[in-house]
Amino acid sequence: MGHHHEPSILLPLLLMITLSLMSGKEVVSSRHLLETAVLPAIPELPKVELPSLPTVLPTLPKLELPPLPKAELPPLPDHLPTLQQPELPTLPKPELSGVPHIPALEKPELPPLPEVPKLPELPALPHLSELPKPTLPTIPSLPNKIPFPSLSPPLSTTSP
Repeated sequence: MGHHHEPSILLPLLLMITLSLMSGKEVVSSRHLLETAVLPAIPELPKVELPSLPTVLPTLPKLELPPLPKAELPPLPDHLPTLQQPELPTLPKPELSGVPHIPALEKPELPPLPEVPKLPELPALPHLSELPKPTLPTIPSLPNKIPFPSLSPPLSTTSP
């Protein structure tokens, strides 16, 4: 139970070992080969000329199929035989034994409902026109000149 953290440690360790084994020499040498090697010139292939198509296509003879012989149906007989109706067997009616008599239940007598006391009548609602209109608060206006306090002490004309 004490070694359940080992797989999480192994993955970064393997990644670091793999990255350290890879060197940049292969990348540099392959880049050097690409830049310094003289590549063979690709020969230009001649353009293939296709034969011109005839302007008028030859007409093929129309195929004529031989007519198919007409199928002859045999004549129907004058009198068709009638099929007999199948006779269904009659099932005997099952005899039910007498149903036992179930006594009728008496209607339960409920106690009379208590009388609900009458609620006092509510006063009539005031009309909306009689309510006073709300007044909006007034915003005081800003003075024209706002005095800025100075950081230096005031200069006095009289010396102490």
